[in-house]
Amino acid sequence: MPDVVRIPITNIYADGDYTGRIFVGAQNRPMNVLLDTGSSMLALSGHKYHPDTAKGDAPTKIAQTESYEDDSGWTGAVIHTSVAIGEVRQVTVPDANVGIAYSETKDMFGRTDGILGLAYAALDDAHVLKEETWPKRYSRDQITRGKKTKIEPYLIQLAKKNIISDTMSFYTRRSAVHHGHGADNDPLNHGWMVVGGGEESTDLYSGKFQTAKVMSQEWYNTDLKAIIVGGTEPIHVPRRGAFGSSSNSIVDSGTASLDFGPHLLKTILDRFDGDKRAQLEASIREDRLVSMSDLDLTAWPDISFVLQGETDDIILKVSPGDYWQVNAPKAGAATAAITEGTDGSTLLGLPLMNGYFTIFDGEADHGKGAIRFASIKR
Repeated sequence: MPDVVRIPITNIYADGDYTGRIFVGAQNRPMNVLLDTGSSMLALSGHKYHPDTAKGDAPTKIAQTESYEDDSGWTGAVIHTSVAIGEVRQVTVPDANVGIAYSETKDMFGRTDGILGLAYAALDDAHVLKEETWPKRYSRDQITRGKKTKIEPYLIQLAKKNIISDTMSFYTRRSAVHHGHGADNDPLNHGWMVVGGGEESTDLYSGKFQTAKVMSQEWYNTDLKAIIVGGTEPIHVPRRGAFGSSSNSIVDSGTASLDFGPHLLKTILDRFDGDKRAQLEASIREDRLVSMSDLDLTAWPDISFVLQGETDDIILKVSPGDYWQVNAPKAGAATAAITEGTDGSTLLGLPLMNGYFTIFDGEADHGKGAIRFASIKR
């Protein structure tokens, strides 16, 4: 029976995005890594982790180079080494594929030690070169001229070894760091990622789960049918996504906002009354902070999302306290956790997940996947 492992996570090291610890190499060195559902590679900064071949870190002839939507990126060698997860009880892949970045953009890792990709991918892109890629260093151009290959991501390696099932769950309460109450120790800035399970964690949620159908295995793609602001008429969302995609939305733990295309965002804003619309739009478009003394969240409506379920549609609500982040980016101020993106693609990020214990179940529906939501225990 595969294990279930809990990892404490926090948003304080990455300005609202969540990080957790893994343990690397023979010395079980703790490394604080970004938890990114938009990629699937496991990479560590070469400034933070120095492979020790005498202690079992094994060089390979494989290298990787990766870039992200925010224009950050890294280039480095792939080694095989021990990688464990879990604080109280650990599970380990003794020969995990780990990228060691010897070239990285300025803001790639920030205050973290690396990145753990959680995306829905069975294999990662890589290149085979003629010689071992560590400690010798290759440029991005040299690497991309190598023979293309694929390697297994860390979570897939765990599942393949029957150590962990292909399931991960999140308990979060914020999409921005909560200031003014000792940010590092403030419980609102901390949560849990459960690897290998979720439904057994009854201390983290209450009630029954609602299940959204996964439409594509590229990421956790969903079919967003409608959006409802308070008691207004539902806003129909076209089913075809950006660039002809069959999915129009993604549930993404790596996005700190509800991200809508320009036309859809305008329609949503039009559902708010005049003063609220002006306040919300100024925060979204002008990054204008709102004084918490001017923000009566009890007077704001929920934003509800209608998603295709396994059988019937499901409705998930985002409360005003989740699409507005109070005491952010400083104490006494509030900012909207809503952003403008690309028409045809809606990113349902942390503001949606903050109200729900969210299970990304890669084994449901005969391996097609499903996302399950139950109200969190606050």
